[in-house]
Amino acid sequence: MPADTTTEKTKPEKGAKSKRRSRVHIQDERCKGCGFCIEFCPKDVLKFSPEFNAKGYHPPSVIDHDLCSGCMMCYMLCPEFAIFIERLDTDPTEQPEA
Repeated sequence: MPADTTTEKTKPEKGAKSKRRSRVHIQDERCKGCGFCIEFCPKDVLKFSPEFNAKGYHPPSVIDHDLCSGCMMCYMLCPEFAIFIERLDTDPTEQPEA
């Protein structure tokens, strides 16, 4: 019996570099350290900073901008509106990777 030659679409692994170019911007002083952005980032782009902000919280910091897929999950989940995403792509009509 011949081997199955169909290919399955697989989800990119966490920590894999993204083809999409995006940059995460964090307004440290607005952050209350809830960690939603860190917990739900599909690419593990963020971590808690060792530094404190003026409110006494550890805001997130970016591990590597090249890992960001531009999915905007951190932006959508931030209750303090302390995160925004800058798209560095040349084609604004392209849909983000999930």
